[in-house]
Amino acid sequence: MTDLPEWSLPLCGCLLTTMDFDTESIEYAKQFPVEDTDVFVATFPKSGTTWMQHILSLVLNGGDLTPINTIPNWDRVPWMGSKRLAEIADQLKSPRALATHLLFAKMPPSFHTSKAKVIYVMRNPKDVLVSSYYFHQMACFLDNPRTFDEFFDNFLEGKVLYGKWTDHVKSWRRAGLEDRIMYITYEEMAQDLPASIRRVSDFLCCNLSEEVIQKIANSSSFKSMKANPMSNFSTVPKGHMDMDKSAFLRKGTPGDWKNHFSSEQLVRFTSVIHKELEGEDFSLPWSLE
Repeated sequence: MTDLPEWSLPLCGCLLTTMDFDTESIEYAKQFPVEDTDVFVATFPKSGTTWMQHILSLVLNGGDLTPINTIPNWDRVPWMGSKRLAEIADQLKSPRALATHLLFAKMPPSFHTSKAKVIYVMRNPKDVLVSSYYFHQMACFLDNPRTFDEFFDNFLEGKVLYGKWTDHVKSWRRAGLEDRIMYITYEEMAQDLPASIRRVSDFLCCNLSEEVIQKIANSSSFKSMKANPMSNFSTVPKGHMDMDKSAFLRKGTPGDWKNHFSSEQLVRFTSVIHKELEGEDFSLPWSLE
């Protein structure tokens, strides 16, 4: 890669932030001993990661609200490859919840030989683009895009965190993990949160009662998470994330892309995504038109 942004490191075949990752943390991740009972939230950035991290920590704790009210999101479900993981790994209790934006092939060797499970969350890529645009505005460790048009081009060209959206989706849809992986969309979660939580519970064999599932749903609503300092990133110093520019949890509703895309951009976006997914044996759960 040439002309790399100052905030980035070309590690794991994509761009990572120097604030969260370095060569030592990535080397630590490569040697990380993944356990059979581990559960990963895997996503492309801005696809509902924080939401699923929140839900997963509640499901694995049987609906106990204590962790989500006392432990920051990034410590409840730490990031594979991050500097923070090495600091708190020995404090995590089984079953461990972990998060990753890495491509499937870049997961540590121990993951590929384990029975660890994965919840892969997808989101309409048009909304991913818009959410990423606002995240770049408020995240002081990233380049602030001068215009939406400029960021639109960078997104389609993969000049953003973790590269191209299509490469990420293809890597995990081709994973071949069979019953070890569950695919769910942001839109499914927004449409029926209790049903989505029930799917997670069943996938992880947690057998939660309907009462507990509803309790988790209430605590995982956008309104509830936005008001929770352990989930809304309000405890992050303003020098890292300036919430005056844009809230970390901004809207929480699908379809905001309609307020940003021009008709020409919609045609181009649709054409590029269709071309890059041509020949794949999976279909997208949303219309790109």
